Amino acid sequence: MNAPLRLRSRLLAAALLASSACATLPDEPAAAELTRGAPATAAPAPAPQPPVAERAPHPVTLHGDTRQDDYFWLREKQDPKVRAHLEAENAYTDAVMKGTEGLQTSLYEELLGRIQQTDLSVPYRLGAFEYYTRTQEGRQYPFYFRKPAAGGDEQLLLDLNALAEGHTYMGLGTFRVSDDGHLLAFSTDTNGFRQYALQVKDLRTGKLLPERVEKTVSVAWAADNRTLFYTVEDSAKRSYRLYRHVLGTPVEKDVLVYEEKDERFAVYVSRTRSGGYLLLNAGSHTTSEVHVLDARTPTRAFRVLAPRRQDHEYSVEHRGDSFYVLTNRSGRNFELAVAPVKRPGEANWKTKVAHREDVMLEDVLAFENHLVLLERESGLNQVSITDLRTGKVQRVPFDEQVYVVFPEENREFRTDRFRFSYTSPVTPRSVYEVGLSTLQRTLLKETPVLGGYDRSRYQTERMYAQAEDGVRIPVSLVYRKDLVRDGRAPALLRGYGSYGSPTYVGFSSNDVSLLDRGFVVATAHVRGSGDLGKRWHDEGRMLKKRNTFTDFVRAAELLVQERYTSPEHLAITGGSAGGLLMGAVTNLRPELFRVVLSYVPFVDVLNTMADPSLPLTVGEFEEWGNPQKPEEYAYMRTYSPYENLEAKAYPALLVRTALNDSQVMYWEPAKYVARMRALKTDTYPLVLRINMGAGHGGASGRFDKLREVAHDWAFMLRQLGAPESPVPYAAPATAAPATP
Repeated sequence: MNAPLRLRSRLLAAALLASSACATLPDEPAAAELTRGAPATAAPAPAPQPPVAERAPHPVTLHGDTRQDDYFWLREKQDPKVRAHLEAENAYTDAVMKGTEGLQTSLYEELLGRIQQTDLSVPYRLGAFEYYTRTQEGRQYPFYFRKPAAGGDEQLLLDLNALAEGHTYMGLGTFRVSDDGHLLAFSTDTNGFRQYALQVKDLRTGKLLPERVEKTVSVAWAADNRTLFYTVEDSAKRSYRLYRHVLGTPVEKDVLVYEEKDERFAVYVSRTRSGGYLLLNAGSHTTSEVHVLDARTPTRAFRVLAPRRQDHEYSVEHRGDSFYVLTNRSGRNFELAVAPVKRPGEANWKTKVAHREDVMLEDVLAFENHLVLLERESGLNQVSITDLRTGKVQRVPFDEQVYVVFPEENREFRTDRFRFSYTSPVTPRSVYEVGLSTLQRTLLKETPVLGGYDRSRYQTERMYAQAEDGVRIPVSLVYRKDLVRDGRAPALLRGYGSYGSPTYVGFSSNDVSLLDRGFVVATAHVRGSGDLGKRWHDEGRMLKKRNTFTDFVRAAELLVQERYTSPEHLAITGGSAGGLLMGAVTNLRPELFRVVLSYVPFVDVLNTMADPSLPLTVGEFEEWGNPQKPEEYAYMRTYSPYENLEAKAYPALLVRTALNDSQVMYWEPAKYVARMRALKTDTYPLVLRINMGAGHGGASGRFDKLREVAHDWAFMLRQLGAPESPVPYAAPATAAPATP
């Protein structure tokens, strides 16, 4: 709903969250791998020794409380000593993983074998062209194409493989085509720090124009096909300025249209689906303000719809002479209001869809004759369609217990069709087109899953754990139907629970490798997420953040109580803010988990939130709290993973980070591992894998990502003592027919 919030949150991509796993490592004293293949008389190879980070006392005092940050020096990214330590951590991880190379290779080949490497996306219509991407066997990145909708040859717009040459990372940010179809504004990141350089390509000649703007965040064309609006970030990676650029003029002379002074707010520019208006969205985690401008008059001033006031969030769509406003003015789950374009102030907003306590209104898409509402009820996505000519309201029906629905590219405003993707833990991503008036559904494409995948062998389920305060916490499960619930099955439990972000539980072809090894794969829909609306978020943020952690613990206990698994067979995983969750629950209940896979974990909460010079910090005071306030400091002090490490036994841990991470700086997991290693009393492995040429999402190439998954799952399988090869399927016996 709120684009700036989505950009600034510490969200980890679902693909990264799906790449979790663990194992029994060769550095354990009892590991058979140490002596496998060696002569009976040979002495066992010595266990690899972990690097020991130097302790350099660095006291930090706030509110009379002094904390000792012995590993503060790891923040010095350019210090050769820091880089040497990080390389030593990678070398130690390699040593610990020695003996798993064959398993990693077989896992990688298995994961790769389910992917149709050469494939096409479903084309979407924009103006006179249809746009689509193509992947090719052996190539890391997609190719971007278009072809005339009326027929004709395809045209290559961007080849990310060529752009990636000479770089360890390639990320595509903006991809915006001008109204006349002649120009492409696109941006790329070549190191993973999520700083994108904006360029413009003339699609008639294939040549790049001289324009280049660094550190851009969002981009939108005006209707004149020559004016670009773009936002840029400050030193703390906050998108704070909006500029106007006219093609052919020096970027140094671009006009500063707007500057956001409040450090809690970020700005984002976009264009309405109708094409009629440019939108400047200024938003914090709790408050928003929208400015609008007729796209045909780019040199005029933006005007504010409703001036910001604390805790009022709203967003805007346009159709004809009306703005459609999603607003929380009457309740946390939002209502839909309509405002006249000529008098769009809040005093003229009229309710069209009232606030509902049990339904979260997440977004609205306006078309020529219809409105599509994206809703969330009982933790599940819903799509509601209103015919604006008749007033008729219909919901698109979905049948499974656990599923995810999200809109596809719907660039055309004048259309009677709506596209969405549907997926569930057993259903591969499927692109549908539905008639806006008829609800007639057409399957355009289901993502192929090679290797003989048979969805009838798998079962999804939704259970509920009871939280400490009696609240019911949804837990989504998927497992093979021949699962025996005797507590001995390996299980992987995922969690996130921050920023009000919904926890999507869709299909992962990678997960099939776990399911076919007897795993139960579960997701805890803990408070702090948006799974049950905004109140669900409210109950897991600020001074209620501990609910996120205790909810997850209760979900894990439920899996054990219902004999899906046991503590010695249970692995858990989360990334970014989900990595904070991993750190917190590992401190709370280390005996409940056997393995933890923690990705780019936000584990140094107090030190990060007390440093306003770091990316994201000030804007996130409304999610975590401000340490300068004694009550909020004291509360964060109770759960910040780094400060709450103790001399006790912990599970086996694999922590993964990246040197160029701009969301959670690499030193957070590096410091966390150093301190845990100095304190822990167990003999389980603790390893840190740092990608020296990527950012928050890890490797950017699709094959490189699979190798990371294979590596981490080899760790998990060994640590859990889980089957290293798929287990043959044994069809459950069917019940005998009843006697007449």
